[in-house]
Amino acid sequence: MTGSNPSSPFAIAQREGATGPLSGIRVLDLSAYIAGPYGCTLLADQGAEVIKVEPPVGDNLRRYPSTLEAESRAFLGVNRSKRGVVLDLKQPEQRAVLMRLVREADVLVHNFRPSVPVRLGIDFESLHKLNPRLVYCSVTGYGEQGPLKEKAGYDQVLQTMTGMCTMQGKTGGAPEILYGSVVDYYAAALVAAGVSSALYERERSGEGQFVGVSLLRSALTMQSARMVWAEGEPAAVGRDMRSGGVTGIHPTADGYLYISANTPRFWQALCERIGLPELAADARYDTVRKRAAEAEILLPQLHAALATRSALAWEALFGEEVPCAAARQVEDMFDHPQVQAEQMVTSLPHPLLGSYRGITRPIVFGRTPGPEPFAAPVFDQDTAAVSALLDVSSDD
Repeated sequence: MTGSNPSSPFAIAQREGATGPLSGIRVLDLSAYIAGPYGCTLLADQGAEVIKVEPPVGDNLRRYPSTLEAESRAFLGVNRSKRGVVLDLKQPEQRAVLMRLVREADVLVHNFRPSVPVRLGIDFESLHKLNPRLVYCSVTGYGEQGPLKEKAGYDQVLQTMTGMCTMQGKTGGAPEILYGSVVDYYAAALVAAGVSSALYERERSGEGQFVGVSLLRSALTMQSARMVWAEGEPAAVGRDMRSGGVTGIHPTADGYLYISANTPRFWQALCERIGLPELAADARYDTVRKRAAEAEILLPQLHAALATRSALAWEALFGEEVPCAAARQVEDMFDHPQVQAEQMVTSLPHPLLGSYRGITRPIVFGRTPGPEPFAAPVFDQDTAAVSALLDVSSDD
């Protein structure tokens, strides 16, 4: 894939190490919080050179609550493998510096509301004239059109709006948030996918294009199996995809265990391993729907059996025969043997923390694995270096 002109006096040095599918691609990340920034991180994981452009006050995620004193844990987790510069885009001379970067960039990502780029002169039409090959990705809360387009959008706001919280809550109970910023992270995946597709298309046409990702589209796309309304159906139909009954989280002698037993094979294996083979032979329980309907009869027997061992012991006993997992803390995953075998966690040197352990490249590429990740930038870390490459004063 061809990036910007490597012989340009403004060219940014490519990352060292093994090449990735996006090596040679230069990305300007003007976004904040999670969706846009992590989307750019996914591009960096694939070898792209990413420059994070922050305002003088910094990315808001830097100020999120954190048990780390020197840095924000959320910012570290979302912004690995980027250079960090500070530009005040409200100042004409600093906006001019951004324009010099845009001339040599392949991708620009931001999460401004639709009216802001026009006001700053960094809308797609303006930048497309400056660099026709630029892939321009806008991450919004609600999209580029419609009555809510200028409204601020956040993960949990969109969860609540789109029915996710109502569905997550217990029947007849209050809606419940799905913690973990699931909409933001899914939107980040769409950012990386959309940008990559636009770069691929650019190889054919030679021209960049606008790419739009919204939290609204992300939240509804995540629920595609629920977003089905057949002709003639009433509005109030059951749209939850949970199996219910046996499939779910259950108490054990020590800890909790998630069990999935939706297929005949797994249901039979579960009954045999817990010492109740007669349940598998009973026609009253031979389908998922029947087991869900008879949960009041089945669950007391299941829980009595599970109470004889710990969750970890059952997990080992079930092995490959019954899909299951003991409920763990996220901290347990750093040294989990499967995570270690997949080399999913690495140690990253950091100027303020010494080092920290974090996620490394999430996608495996056999021939072009990409360069090693590095720590998220401290505030204003690379402004002087990038300014020197652009032959401008860092004060400018």
